[in-house]
Parts: sequence; C-alpha cells; structure tokens
Amino acid sequence: MHCTHPGHEHGSAALLGRLESACEERGLRLTPLRRRVFELIAAEARPVKAYDLLQKVKVGDAGPVAPPTVYRALDFLMGHGFVHRLESLNAYVPCPHPEAEGHGSQFLICEQCMETVELDVGEVAERLRLQARTQGFVAHRHVVEVYGLCQRCAAAA
Repeated sequence: MHCTHPGHEHGSAALLGRLESACEERGLRLTPLRRRVFELIAAEARPVKAYDLLQKVKVGDAGPVAPPTVYRALDFLMGHGFVHRLESLNAYVPCPHPEAEGHGSQFLICEQCMETVELDVGEVAERLRLQARTQGFVAHRHVVEVYGLCQRCAAAA
C-alpha cells in the first residue's frame, strides 16, 4: 500500500512510528492488540481480510484472540483513520498518512495483482461534500474505489 504524497515512507516500521506518534498527539490508547492488528495490516503488500487477521492475531504468548476483540481493534483503527476498509473487497489497508485526521479516501485497485494506491485528491473530496450538501445529505465519510490495471500488470497484458 502506498500513496501519491511525495516523501512518505510506506514501510510497515515507518507507518507504525507515525501511528504511535498520532496516538500520542491525540491522547489515544494504542493497546497491544490494536498495535498488533495494525502491524499485520501494514506488513501486507495487499488488502487484508478480517478472516486472515483472525488467524494471525496473537498478543504475546497468548493463543488466538476472539473475533469480537479483533473487530473492536479494527473499529478503533478505522474510526481514527489509521486503516481504511475497502468496501467492495471487505478488506483493510493501512492509511499511509495516519497523522492526517478526517480525510476522504480514493483508491486505485489493480484487479489482477490487488496493488492498492491511496489517493488524497482534495478536489474530489470537496466536490463530493458539496454535491452531498446540495442534496441535503450529511456525509460522514467517503471511500472511492477505482478498479483497473496497475502499470506493471497493464504492461504485462
């Protein structure tokens, strides 16, 4: 997972560091389970399904964690913008800029290799908010998913 912002490091260690800083700045509690769920998502090159997380999540020497516990960790991470849920895939990706609160997300998703790029095109977000207000709709969040082929898969085709 990466984004189109220049100068961002997208490795899982860099993302984890930015998550820890964001939690500290916002006064949020990053529990070992929340941290572990984020680490698992950030370590993957492709979107991660909750089912796969359930099989991998272990905290310390303890055994598997109950599904509701993992879903609560995902809710926390999503609620604060640290991970995004790709609605059509029912899968999760780390936010490449967890320090940014309340941004809308647009994603380019390769149908072949599942590479996912997060865009943060402010003009798109603002147009969506404006159109929603024009319709009397109060938008809380938006996720735009664009499917096609990444540069590598398109060249191979």
